[in-house]
Amino acid sequence: MKAIEYTTGPDTLRLTEVPDPTPAPGEVVIDIAATAVNRADLLQTKGHYPPPPGASEILGLECSGRISAIGEGVQHLTIGDEVCALLAGGGYAEKVAVPAAQVMPVPAGVSLHDAASLPEVACTVWSNLAMTGGLGRGTLAANARWGETELGAPRVLIHGGAGGIGSHAIQVCRALGARVATTAGGQEKVQMCRDLGADLAIDYRDEDFVERVQDWGDDDEASNRAPGVDLILDVMGAKYLERNLAALAPDGRLIVIGMQGGVKAELNLGRLLTKRAGVVATNLRARPVDGPGGKAGICREVVDTVWPMVAAGQVTPRVSREIPLERASEALALLESGDTHGKLLLTVS
Repeated sequence: MKAIEYTTGPDTLRLTEVPDPTPAPGEVVIDIAATAVNRADLLQTKGHYPPPPGASEILGLECSGRISAIGEGVQHLTIGDEVCALLAGGGYAEKVAVPAAQVMPVPAGVSLHDAASLPEVACTVWSNLAMTGGLGRGTLAANARWGETELGAPRVLIHGGAGGIGSHAIQVCRALGARVATTAGGQEKVQMCRDLGADLAIDYRDEDFVERVQDWGDDDEASNRAPGVDLILDVMGAKYLERNLAALAPDGRLIVIGMQGGVKAELNLGRLLTKRAGVVATNLRARPVDGPGGKAGICREVVDTVWPMVAAGQVTPRVSREIPLERASEALALLESGDTHGKLLLTVS
């Protein structure tokens, strides 16, 4: 099959021939129709985000396509099924072998190509905001304050709202009844966030997001509501740590899923204690397939909870551009430039 390989950076990507994958027990092979470009792919080409042990060295964390081979023990899938899948690697290719537990049906109303934009963002957002953060489950972590109706709807701050994860997260939060604040760079992206349903869209180039969320009020909410947000989904890491803690309401939780702003910062434990707040950092790619917190359980919940939101039109794929697989280096350069929004797809002819 043909696949994208690289040596020392995103500008070294090239289309080559590699052996076809074969399914191990519990796996299927998918003939790929499209894969999506993620920042993790860019980091991997620079040597900063290697695949977990045993995973394919080929880039690509999600795909859509048709099943062409089935391994021993797989009974719920058949050859020819149109599916999308969460991958640990291997998406920048014509075929990929993947654990059957990470294969999901294409959501109703979504094209086969557009379905490639969903697995990574849907599993990332749901596993962090709902499974870790408690959104939509009546709790924030182990605290039941969201169940007290006088406090109003939960408030969530999403950093990078115009990106692939951010644009999906805004829609999921709205579908779960939360109020959403988000940051984005530039008025065009800010407006996109508003169009997606953000209640408060902040241009981080000109505004202090801490001040904005602390002043965020609603006439119909009780006056005893503490300022700040209940949950933050952060892709910046060290650069935003201090300000994120300042933006949290009591009993709030900060979930860090990216480190675009660095990996080291000073943590004020006093502020954390005063607010009874929590800081969690998570990773999706390195999770096991099975067991507590495994990808199989995440994918099941996504199919059961997020796919109905997609079918109902509450959550829609945000694809900004489709680029042929052989031009993958162009797609990574576009992602790195920041001059894009939503997801970039690589299509396989």
